[in-house]
Amino acid sequence: MTIFDSILLGIIEGFTEFLPISSTGHLIVASDFLGIDQNSVTKAYEVIIQFAAIFAVIFNYKDKFVIEKIDLWKKVLLAFLPIALVGFVFSKQIKELFSVEVVAVMFIIGGIIFLLVEKFGIKDDADAIDDVEKISYRQAAWIGFAQIFALIPGTSRAGSTIIGALLVGLSRKASAEFSFLLAFPVMAAVTAHDLLKHYHEFESSQVVTLIIGFVVSFIVAYLTIKLFLKFLERFTFVGFGIYRILFGVALLAIYAN
Repeated sequence: MTIFDSILLGIIEGFTEFLPISSTGHLIVASDFLGIDQNSVTKAYEVIIQFAAIFAVIFNYKDKFVIEKIDLWKKVLLAFLPIALVGFVFSKQIKELFSVEVVAVMFIIGGIIFLLVEKFGIKDDADAIDDVEKISYRQAAWIGFAQIFALIPGTSRAGSTIIGALLVGLSRKASAEFSFLLAFPVMAAVTAHDLLKHYHEFESSQVVTLIIGFVVSFIVAYLTIKLFLKFLERFTFVGFGIYRILFGVALLAIYAN
């Protein structure tokens, strides 16, 4: 992997991790386009840039990472349990789902669901919960069950949790913020698992590439979180739904042969 590859993939991870457009799907496509083999070294690199995204959440929400917010984190951990259990039990079957075709189809399905939810499933702003600390344990549990669908490549962890949050009565902004916070235990668990599995791949010859990827991913993820919330103050998720459908169709057209 070259420094250029590291910068590009760091940008893609940082930009797509917290948007409802599947970072995994984009990384698979970008790696294929760049001719990067999905080997153990690549996996080690992905660990690093995911780790950077975790730090972006912490730096953006420093006020939430205090003991006074323990009730909020109980709800976040409750929402984390379903994907942790299902992912652990069916890890082998999930790995077998990874393909460009599956990613493309799930992009399209996810896009259609976003359009339908925006049309029929969102409460008026006056009735929606606009503060993540005010959600109930029941709502957190339902969001957690929705996140299970993120185990299917191309679905998007952020997309699944945001859809689940919107359907249980959160505002667009609160849905996105709960998704950011829920990313912390999910990505921390995935990163810890992958780090233990691939730690021997962090060779000294790749240190510069890994550091660059980490820094780029962190900066882009940090800015993306802030800009995404600003975006939701004025716009809906319709644009993301349309993008997902177009991207999925393009993938099918390109890789059909």
